Amino acid sequence: MIITLMPNCTNLGIITTFGVHIHINMVSMIARLLQKQIAEKLKPGLVVGLFGARRTGKTVIMEEIQKSITNGKVLMVQGENLDVAEILSSQRLSRLKQLIKGYDYLFIDEAQKIPNIGVNLKLIVDTMPDLTVFVTGSSAFDLKNKIGEPLTGRSKFYYLYPIAQGELDEDYMTAFENLEPRLIYGTYPQVITTESVVEKRDVLESIKNGYLLKDILELDNLKDSIFILNLLKLLAFQIGKDVSLRELATSLSVNKNTVMRYLNLLEKNYIIFSLSGFSRNLRKEISKSSRYFFWDNGIRNAVISNLNLLNSRDDVGKLWENYCISERMKINHYRGRMTNYYFWRTYDQKEIDLIEERDGHIYAFEFKWGQTKVKKPYLFLDTYPNSSFSVINKENFLDFIGR
Repeated sequence: MIITLMPNCTNLGIITTFGVHIHINMVSMIARLLQKQIAEKLKPGLVVGLFGARRTGKTVIMEEIQKSITNGKVLMVQGENLDVAEILSSQRLSRLKQLIKGYDYLFIDEAQKIPNIGVNLKLIVDTMPDLTVFVTGSSAFDLKNKIGEPLTGRSKFYYLYPIAQGELDEDYMTAFENLEPRLIYGTYPQVITTESVVEKRDVLESIKNGYLLKDILELDNLKDSIFILNLLKLLAFQIGKDVSLRELATSLSVNKNTVMRYLNLLEKNYIIFSLSGFSRNLRKEISKSSRYFFWDNGIRNAVISNLNLLNSRDDVGKLWENYCISERMKINHYRGRMTNYYFWRTYDQKEIDLIEERDGHIYAFEFKWGQTKVKKPYLFLDTYPNSSFSVINKENFLDFIGR
């Protein structure tokens, strides 16, 4: 049996669907790689958390797992429901037990909206050892800080990103045909399942303005969304290049610490990520600077208000590099491959786009949209004998990001 407490309820009204979910969504037809992992991890006495940016599909995964449970009663609640939040933040055991009594599973969507959620989850786990708890949150670093420490050793966290190529059931030709829209509009679930270009643009604007910026502003009590957008624009134009924090600060008329603070917030909200320079042996290797990329090409293009087709753009190389690196990191994460990521550059302008360090081996990758013949980086290969080098282009990209 499935019990759902809806977020717009003015009381604790209960809707019983008896295992039949009445919401049909195209997004739910895309099998997310984390869904099986999470379902297998759910067990009594453990809090499983799923984090990620808004509208990446966390709620859909929770609903799909909820539907698949046949050996117990599930109570699913929304953190945005004020009545639910009041009970789950009360630290009153009698009220918590009254809410959860008779259920085998407690699913909390948007758990970051509930004050003191970590302490209350610890109280629940300590006093109800037969209960299985699953929570989602759009602000991982905030929610993880709230529930992580009180539940040390009794929690497992997962991170969800926009849809990865490796989650799509596509052969090479299909993936190749979809490559241009992926480079332009990205892979947020609602974007990828919408055929209309106008709707894709509308969804991206909605995500950019109504969700991503909102999360950042709410979390740190910030008010300057224009500053955030200006910072993102500067980063969007510097994909594949070393970013100077001092230059960013000068361009934005703030100090370096302010820039670092906002970059940290943007990374922890799954909008951008950074790579640092790889350096082990050569004195002339650059290691102190960073390069920034977007988790989603569509968000990057929406930030700079450029959703034009590839044949009218001058940044296709940047889009290709951003897409390949973000997709590679997503699929490695979902497959459980423990990997360190870097770029490589020397003071005499020799460079490699991506370095992966995994299982004692170093993998070097260069991303080329048009050019297929690239001179091997002999200096790097000679310096690091346990390394290999590959060029990723339109002919072999699916092997790189789809495995």
